[in-house]
Amino acid sequence: MKDIIENEMKLEFISKSSNEAFARITVAAFAAQLDPTIEELADIKTAVSEAVTNCIIHGYENTQGIVKIIAHLKENEIILEISDQGKGIENIEMAKEPLYTTKPNLERSGMGFTIMESFMDSMDIESIVGLGTKITMCKKIKPKSETEDLEFQMITKD
Repeated sequence: MKDIIENEMKLEFISKSSNEAFARITVAAFAAQLDPTIEELADIKTAVSEAVTNCIIHGYENTQGIVKIIAHLKENEIILEISDQGKGIENIEMAKEPLYTTKPNLERSGMGFTIMESFMDSMDIESIVGLGTKITMCKKIKPKSETEDLEFQMITKD
């Protein structure tokens, strides 16, 4: 049986760094329908920030293009697709290495993909040189009853 998508949103904006906060807040507002914890929401916002920043700085470099975000909600999960039609990534495995950066002059840490992977439950990168890159990330939101039970156990344990 195919998973049923409960809601979907699409967002497109010009690859300007000032739009990164707009993207992060818009996705957070959409994800709020799943009633995430503050920590879960912060994870999603951080991952979106990293992906959008990569599109702007690496995908389009000093040119202007469009960054696209498609977000799906199904059951207790948000699936995000963030893409550009920029220059693409020549070596995805190398780009995923912690501290690897193609822009050391911009004081970049080279931790974007590492951060996305650690804050989300899954991440997939598709890229074709000259055509662009798409990052697909998923985050499961714990149902409130599980979270509350865990918090209660932690409180009563002391």
